Amino acid sequence: MASPPARLAAAASNVVGKVLHGGVADLRPMPRVLIDQGPNRSLYRMTHSSRPVSGPPILLVPPLAAPAICFDLRRGCSLLEHLVEGGRNAYLVDYGMVAFSDRRLGIEHWIDEVLPRAIRRVSADAGGQAVHLVSWSLGGIFSLLVNADQSDLPIASITAIGSPVDFTAIPIVAPFRPLVDLTNGHLLTPIYRAFGGAPSYLVSRVFRATGISKEITKPLAILSHLDDRDYLAQIEAVDHFMSNMYAYPGRTFGQLYHRLFRTNDLAEGKVDLNGRIISLSSVRVPTLVVAGENDTIAPRPSVERVVELLDKAPEVRFKTAPGGHLGVLTGRKARGTTWRYLDEFLDDQIAAGS
Repeated sequence: MASPPARLAAAASNVVGKVLHGGVADLRPMPRVLIDQGPNRSLYRMTHSSRPVSGPPILLVPPLAAPAICFDLRRGCSLLEHLVEGGRNAYLVDYGMVAFSDRRLGIEHWIDEVLPRAIRRVSADAGGQAVHLVSWSLGGIFSLLVNADQSDLPIASITAIGSPVDFTAIPIVAPFRPLVDLTNGHLLTPIYRAFGGAPSYLVSRVFRATGISKEITKPLAILSHLDDRDYLAQIEAVDHFMSNMYAYPGRTFGQLYHRLFRTNDLAEGKVDLNGRIISLSSVRVPTLVVAGENDTIAPRPSVERVVELLDKAPEVRFKTAPGGHLGVLTGRKARGTTWRYLDEFLDDQIAAGS
């Protein structure tokens, strides 16, 4: 443990960094090059400077509404940085801002167009190798649905982190269910239709509300950790992430609301997209599922349910790790838990395929 003078010096240095330099977090994005672009799709290959690339391609798949910086939160706590520094061949798909003109886009747009095109382009860029998908939150659900629906896509494995499938197992939504039932599911319909979706500022506020206790105690936490640069940098990076949330397209939000939240279709392993049934039992690739031990948006029971539904997958690993919804992906403790699970899983899949 550092001595009081050392802690005082560290705290003074951090205060100077926050007041005079705008913060202590290094928010520089990892170097990348754009290799493909299309509607709601910018595809990047991470560039490597110090270590040669080895192994098959890894495509990071974000959810809707959350910016792709979820995988590149800050230097020192960036999953992309971890993969790159480990010499892995990493790619990132970014959906970009969602405009009012995108309000008619449904889930089909992402599982028929955006992700399949990104997967095929990554595979081609990597010499025809199959792609390992690493996804978070709704990105995990989309990744599973894409594989279930299009078995010909060059997908080698799927990692789904904090991806809920059983919405009845999410305590924070339970109080709203009576209102939803009372209005026959139309509680939110006029709102998202009027706005063309869920506005970004509303998404940000809902996300913050799930950790309201931390928001309330944050000033005290900062004061008590003024000597801990890594702690302060993490808070700054999370605030930066929260301030850059995107909107949900209207039709997609409606499908998520009615199909996943209201009728909980995915908990039974199937989802109906305008008469087109996609079943998770059609997933035929090794899958790693990780749940956050303190996740209120995707608590363990809601995430673990998918293990039973992937009955045709050759392997399904389930792990838990400390952290809330974002923390399980890129919290400070994720560096020694979630990322280690991912490394072990990828190494095993690569070895099995060699």
